[in-house]
Amino acid sequence: QVSLVESGGGSVQAGGSLRLSCAASGYTAYRINYMGWFRQAPGKEREGVAALRNDAFPNYAESVKGRFTASLEKEKNTLYLHMTSLKPEDTAMYYCAAYTGYLPRWRSGLASSEYNYWGQGTQVTVSS
Repeated sequence: QVSLVESGGGSVQAGGSLRLSCAASGYTAYRINYMGWFRQAPGKEREGVAALRNDAFPNYAESVKGRFTASLEKEKNTLYLHMTSLKPEDTAMYYCAAYTGYLPRWRSGLASSEYNYWGQGTQVTVSS
């Protein structure tokens, strides 16, 4: 099975930047079809933030487009999320996700149903 471990979360002031990392293990590269980032704030539903398929063509939620950048470092089996111009509304628990199934599910990469593995999350807090 696949294990996903997020890191890089923390507290930052509005306008600041953070880089989240998601280290994947317990798999071979061809078994992971795509990966993505989600976030969930207290009292709100989990929402897709960014997704990356075939090492390229990232897809982003409108709320983070132009501010967040997803990238994949194949050699380290690590997915990153570079976050800039952070806003208080970006405060949430951020989760890494991956899909390893046989049936193709990709549509946007931003829906929870498109994934079957999840990390435990890393907290991001943005203060004003």
